Amino acid sequence: MEDNIIVRPATAADSHYADTITTEMAESAKARGTGIAQRTPEYIKLKIEEGKSVIAITRDGTWVGFCYIEAWEHEKYVANSGLIVSPPFRKSGVATEIKRKVFELSRIKYPNAKIFGLTTGLAVMKINSDLGYEPVTYSELTTDEEFWKGCRSCVNFEILTAKQRKNCMCTAMLFDPVEAEAKIKEAALKKTLVTANGEPEEERRQFKGNFKL
Repeated sequence: MEDNIIVRPATAADSHYADTITTEMAESAKARGTGIAQRTPEYIKLKIEEGKSVIAITRDGTWVGFCYIEAWEHEKYVANSGLIVSPPFRKSGVATEIKRKVFELSRIKYPNAKIFGLTTGLAVMKINSDLGYEPVTYSELTTDEEFWKGCRSCVNFEILTAKQRKNCMCTAMLFDPVEAEAKIKEAALKKTLVTANGEPEEERRQFKGNFKL
């Protein structure tokens, strides 16, 4: 990522970027020929003012990228939505940094929530996977009707409805904090497993690697 790009939680002072952000969201979806839940500038301003978004700008104030947080089912589920990067800054690594920052912000604000996303973009899927998300079925996502109402503005909404919300063109991915914690503990346990002679496996490998005749 370029040194002159700053990625940080958005503040109320960033509200004036809302029109630019929503315009680019719509143009990007149109260019890709894929669906997207449309958002108004007012909605984006609300997310900015609530402290539930991450923005990327250059040091001279040029808008670079954006992503926001939505909470569902009494904060049981959280979605990191609307990831968008200005065309001149794409393939620079900024999307990865925005996703990482909004993921961190979500974990701080909603430490017990499951974080999910719906996307048709391979690049976003890769970023999500690196953050610990796993592909899941739609049945593992929130059942909150307000979330699914957001899909009505998507060009693929009829497909979603016809399939009774069991699947659509988007891939569903989910980060479960309970499962993530279990994996961390399992990895830590494996590190401390002792060998037959009672020596920790990690230390034994290090000793053998440093051994010289």
